[in-house]
Amino acid sequence: MRVRLFNDFHSGHYAETLLKIGDGRMTVDAEGMITLTEDFCNVVGSESELVAKVYTDLHNNIHDDQWLCERAILAPKNETVTKINENILDEVMGETTEYLSVDTVIDSENSTSYPVEFLNSLELSGVPSHKLKLKVGVPVMLMRNLDAPRLCNGTRLRVTHLGRNIITATILTGAAKGESVLIPRIPIIPTDLPFQFKRLQFPIRVSFAMTINKAQGQTLRVAGVHLEKHCFSHGQLYVACSRVSSAQNLHVFAPQRKTYNIVYHAVLV
Repeated sequence: MRVRLFNDFHSGHYAETLLKIGDGRMTVDAEGMITLTEDFCNVVGSESELVAKVYTDLHNNIHDDQWLCERAILAPKNETVTKINENILDEVMGETTEYLSVDTVIDSENSTSYPVEFLNSLELSGVPSHKLKLKVGVPVMLMRNLDAPRLCNGTRLRVTHLGRNIITATILTGAAKGESVLIPRIPIIPTDLPFQFKRLQFPIRVSFAMTINKAQGQTLRVAGVHLEKHCFSHGQLYVACSRVSSAQNLHVFAPQRKTYNIVYHAVLV
């Protein structure tokens, strides 16, 4: 657990509440939802307020590697993460560079059944989008292992140069933190489809926001949790809230201050 007590009453209360969330011991209402209180987190009223709390003075701090790597917005679903990243990217100063993937069906006999336009429209978990929009300075997350242990799936980086066929970035997390690296386009073949296709694209995505599942193992100083769409799997709320060590650095957007805490008690036995 990321909470350090040192006889700090507020840290102790935060740790105790985290344990209750993790064990599924929080009091629930008639609809099975828990109420988020001000002594556990800073509850905000909108998505824009959540972004402002986590990324305060973004324009002046966008090129600060330490500042970027110690904060993120977490959400249960990819669609929410994508929307948040697009909105914040629009606020970042600078020219937008757009990279389009090259999508092809591996079995040529399926080419008429699955045209290129259809392949381009596919948004799959763990696969970069057909259309990747980037700006210099923005944080990104690696979606594939390129050079372990330096460049692994989940490594966060900051873009420093956008070339035509190569992207230069500085590593923000991990053993190689601070190193400058080159990110190439690579072929990616999804395995969870009834047919096989190959997407040639940079294996990264913007990471102002990330899914809660991707945040496992990350330690943050400031975290925002977007719960307009509720958590849907075991332990997600605990994982999201335990990325930080104090209530004052946890900002949550949850309608009516309520959310579901999914805990399967059989898993804990």
